[in-house]
Amino acid sequence: MSSSGPRSWQRVAARRLLETRIFGIDHQRLLSPRTGAEHDIYVLDCPDWCNIVPLTDDGQVVMVRQHRHGTGEVTLELPGGMVDPEDPSPLLAAARELFEETGYEAATIEPIGVIAPNPAILSNRCHSFLARGVRRVAEMALDPGEDIEVVTVPYGDIPALVARGEISHALVVVAFAFALGLRAP
Repeated sequence: MSSSGPRSWQRVAARRLLETRIFGIDHQRLLSPRTGAEHDIYVLDCPDWCNIVPLTDDGQVVMVRQHRHGTGEVTLELPGGMVDPEDPSPLLAAARELFEETGYEAATIEPIGVIAPNPAILSNRCHSFLARGVRRVAEMALDPGEDIEVVTVPYGDIPALVARGEISHALVVVAFAFALGLRAP
């Protein structure tokens, strides 16, 4: 093995196979720098995502329950979603998602981490935020495809809910890891 470590692969060709509202599928022909062989690679090209850990002044986390089509299950999650092209920043996208999905606004919002959700096949990043002093100011403003129940959970219960599998969405678990003290590099 080379002491210089892995190198980036050279793109020989690329084409979009499918375009949807939430992702594109790209076929890429890449050249391995180690072997010189060409390989067919498929990438889901997605916009960045965001999620937000919203804390009330009395230590409750504002969460949402919703059906997830991939697993066919109702999950307990944080508010979040896509960073839309018209969003000025991931932070403002997270504030928008919090408001739309819960009707809550935050006194302060701070970034707590950015991750690559699955760099093997996804092109995007997920931005996590911590919101403090959240309070309900309006009714939810759900998209036609959303069916959400807003629930509050004591912040101290989060590790046990993750351990029991009641919170199982990987990006939500990562956001809580950031909020509980793990910091991204």
